[in-house]
Amino acid sequence: MTRLLLIGPPGAGKGTQAARLAEIYGIPAISTGDIFRSNVKNGTELGTKAKAFMDAGDNVPDSLTNALIRDRLEEDDAQDGFLLDGYPRTTDQVRELDSFLASHGAALDAVVELEADPEVVISRLRKRALEQGRSDDTEAVVRHRLEVYSEQTAPLINVYASRDVLVTIDALGEIDAVTARITEALVERGISSADVTSR
Repeated sequence: MTRLLLIGPPGAGKGTQAARLAEIYGIPAISTGDIFRSNVKNGTELGTKAKAFMDAGDNVPDSLTNALIRDRLEEDDAQDGFLLDGYPRTTDQVRELDSFLASHGAALDAVVELEADPEVVISRLRKRALEQGRSDDTEAVVRHRLEVYSEQTAPLINVYASRDVLVTIDALGEIDAVTARITEALVERGISSADVTSR
């Protein structure tokens, strides 16, 4: 079983790397952003509530997010491991995740932090906004999201560093190179894709 958390600022490439790592380790990638956007697109009650926060560049409140993640982690495909992308984002969510995992006799195996220069991130997200027509990727909103990340999410890095589960990766460069950096760092911690195939 491999339980990973991918953390980093908006635009650091978490979604791209999450999809690759999920395939490499044979676990589902669970992205709160994708789940929220799916709910917004389908006009669900959660989506309607989440959209106002997302359009402003704010995090969706813990109560909504925690409930959604708990339900998702209870699904069958997550029982043999998972990769979380976008959750937890606050120390309160860390406590919620800790509690959930402890109740199942589990814990995170590693937390992968993707580091990226803020100006590079802004440039990436402006390009994505044009390509995908996303209302949550305007420059003003992106800068606000980076501020929110710095204030609320960056402290999580200290929490996981103190637990000795943090792996910090340079997220800039070719996608393949970033993936290789991550998998090599995880091998050093005893986490290998071979563990999946040998189960």
